[in-house]
Amino acid sequence: MSLQHIAIIMDGNGRWATLRKRPRTFGHQAGTKSVRSVIQACVKLGVPNLTLFAFSSENWSRPEKEVSRLMDLFMRSLNKETPELLQQGVKQNFIGDLGRFSEKLQQKMREVSQLNPSELRMNLNIAVNYGGRWDIVNAAKKLAMDIQQGVKQIDAIDETVFDEYMSLKDLPAVDLLIRTGGEHRISNFLLWQIAYAELFFTDTLWPDFGEQQLSDIITEFNQRERRFGKTSEQINA
Repeated sequence: MSLQHIAIIMDGNGRWATLRKRPRTFGHQAGTKSVRSVIQACVKLGVPNLTLFAFSSENWSRPEKEVSRLMDLFMRSLNKETPELLQQGVKQNFIGDLGRFSEKLQQKMREVSQLNPSELRMNLNIAVNYGGRWDIVNAAKKLAMDIQQGVKQIDAIDETVFDEYMSLKDLPAVDLLIRTGGEHRISNFLLWQIAYAELFFTDTLWPDFGEQQLSDIITEFNQRERRFGKTSEQINA
């Protein structure tokens, strides 16, 4: 079974830290090691597209100190990890409503997204201030403007055309969605792109998730039958 796109909701950093009687920000720091491990594993396994839910539009409601710490950690990670990612053939892209971030952080994301590895092996999409409903509404607004300006005709609009206005529009749909941390919900992540994704929920907290856990999930993914509305007989014919 071809695995073209993995998406991950990286959950459990705060609880991981609380179990160790440390501040939640300690868990976020520990979680960066898992990010590095999973990226390396995907490159090694030949997964061409990986999307990580780093910061949702709802996360702004967290304590101000935690949000500030997350922003600092994000900036440091971009500065530290980008050279190594380029060497591994990883191109970074950012999706979400980026305008709410500081101008300094916005500029850094623009700079990083313009860097291309000499040999592209994987697209790493980082979802920040992102929400699936925002993504769909934003696409609808852009499409409506094109219709109003005569660029698109209403009768020509279908799912393929609408997809052209979504985040990740140039990438294949998500095949595999993983959520760590024990929660069994999507949390407004890639609602359009995961329509036919296989869903995996694990109790493992994100800082404890790595290459072995990812490999085990991919093994199970490869054992599932993806029918896309067809019958088993049609798939196996």
